[in-house]
Amino acid sequence: MSEKQTNNPLHGITLEMMLKSLVETYGWEELAERIRIRCFAHDPSVKSSLTFLRKTPWARSKVENLYLNSLK
Repeated sequence: MSEKQTNNPLHGITLEMMLKSLVETYGWEELAERIRIRCFAHDPSVKSSLTFLRKTPWARSKVENLYLNSLK
C-alpha cells in the first residue's frame, strides 16, 4: 500500500502545515477575507481551525486550493 503519489502535490503535507503556511503568508485577517470561515475571523487559532477543518470537507477543500495557489 505504499504507492508513490507523484501526481498528488499535497502528498506528505499535513493540514496543520498548510494552515501555518497560509497564516504566515496572509495573516489571519486576510485569510478570513479569502476564505469566509468564522474560525478564521473570530478569535482565530491553529487548534480551533484544525478542529473545524477536519470535520468540514468543503472548508478543507478551500484551504487546500488556496495553499496550492499560494505555491505558484
